[in-house]
Amino acid sequence: MTSSHATDRSGDEGGIPNRRGAGQPMFNLPAVIVWVLVLMWALQLIRDFLLTRAQDVQVLIEGGFIPLRYSIDASEQSLAWLWTPLTYSLLHGGFAHLIVNSVWLMAFGAVVARRIGPNKFLIFWFFSAIASAALYWIFNQGSNVPMIGASGVVSALMGAAARFAFPMNGQFNRMYAHLLPRLTLAEAMMNRTVITYVAIWFGINALAAFGFSGGVSEGAQIAWEAHIGGFLFGFFVFPLFDGRQGA
Repeated sequence: MTSSHATDRSGDEGGIPNRRGAGQPMFNLPAVIVWVLVLMWALQLIRDFLLTRAQDVQVLIEGGFIPLRYSIDASEQSLAWLWTPLTYSLLHGGFAHLIVNSVWLMAFGAVVARRIGPNKFLIFWFFSAIASAALYWIFNQGSNVPMIGASGVVSALMGAAARFAFPMNGQFNRMYAHLLPRLTLAEAMMNRTVITYVAIWFGINALAAFGFSGGVSEGAQIAWEAHIGGFLFGFFVFPLFDGRQGA
């Protein structure tokens, strides 16, 4: 899935200022996105280059989301069940996994962060991580395999962006999309770009649900349930975080 960057032809339609001839810097990220990226990359570097294999496994156990924890009495386990619905979103299964999530975080997380500000962004991250883990838990209650990765949160950010970032003219502009009015659900469902975007997104995850991994490394699985949980949270709950009125 790719996004096109409109630079010259948007004019004033949909609330995006005309910036004819004005260049868009490739990396012009809100500070909160930079710090989240720094944290995720630092954790991956520490795990890969400073920890032993046994120590890394312990990090995955104590930091990854394991559905089976919630079928075991709390007195018989560590307190990891308290923090892992959040911490799993900061760990990744390798640099390829981290790079993919970083790219999508820069693309859609930056738009949402500009829209709602750093404090609300972090609160959004917290609750979208929990929502993603919750739907994953519903479908995998007996699993003792740690789920890790920011994909669920990134999916929530993509769902949130679908509520405001796509003007009716079909052009996505990452630098000014946050200025657009928020769409009502009815308006979003009549926006051809939003419909196409959502259909493609769900289609990709449907393939993952049926076992088409799309190049994911052997032995790894795509947590499509977490992706869908996150996307639905972002799409339907985002208005609670958005201080701007809809159109």
